Amino acid sequence: MEKGRIVKSKAGKDKGQFYVVADVKDGRAYLSDGKLRKLDNPKPKNPRHLAVTSTVVDMPENDKQLRTLLKKFGSTTKED
Repeated sequence: MEKGRIVKSKAGKDKGQFYVVADVKDGRAYLSDGKLRKLDNPKPKNPRHLAVTSTVVDMPENDKQLRTLLKKFGSTTKED
């Protein structure tokens, strides 16, 4: 799993939510969705609880671009 990969949560209260991998370190994936988890405060999650997609994107510059990007994947995050 690498930075910029689109993933879908398979477990937890965020099950079904799409995220982009903002970072990977110490066996954890740090995820952002641009709404609840901003790029500057990513959510740590165990990679075993993620469904990896085949899509890798360039990291967006801000949270609005990230929300727009994830909307194409049917993200359940609500727009402002």
